[in-house]
Amino acid sequence: MNIHVPNILTSTRLMFAPVFFILVFLPDWIGASYGPVFILLSAIFLYIELTDIVDGYIARKHDLVSDLGKVLDPFSDVISRVSYFLAFVVLDIMPPVVFLLILYRELGIVFVRMMLAQRGISLAARKGGKAKSVLYFLASVLGLVMLGDVWFGWFEAVQVSVPAVGGFSRLVRVVTHSVFWLAALFAILSFVDYLLVFARHVRAGKGGEQ
Repeated sequence: MNIHVPNILTSTRLMFAPVFFILVFLPDWIGASYGPVFILLSAIFLYIELTDIVDGYIARKHDLVSDLGKVLDPFSDVISRVSYFLAFVVLDIMPPVVFLLILYRELGIVFVRMMLAQRGISLAARKGGKAKSVLYFLASVLGLVMLGDVWFGWFEAVQVSVPAVGGFSRLVRVVTHSVFWLAALFAILSFVDYLLVFARHVRAGKGGEQ
């Protein structure tokens, strides 16, 4: 298999992330119908998330892991998540503070990776980072659900159809915001974990120099 295949898949995520962001506002800009745009948004979201899994799987299975891929993959992840979350902030779905905490964390991780790279050290994924990624995914899915409610009034329709679930709308909003804040919390905790790893490498390097 061509060594460029995983990197090509990763690069397509970079291209589709800003498309996702633009599509969120397209109905208001040009009067496009919400239905087709939401379907397209969902398809792009699924493509980005699936290729995030597939490119890494292909690279590992066929021994196609490259230095470019090690940089491109996490960068694509950051761009896609920031695109989702920024759109949610603009639409008042995600609290701005949550977005800023996540953004600062991602920028901080880029700095830590660069510092470690200068020492020839590759920063491997850790459990805290993996938990953060799962919460990012859940936050993205719930954000899309909230967008569906903004555009189509899903929650009100459910409550009208099934009066017994009168608190459905409030429940979904509470769960969504809880996941948002948990994502931000795990983002910060995982960043602290990476900082500790970085500090250990720095101390080990100084000890070796002595």
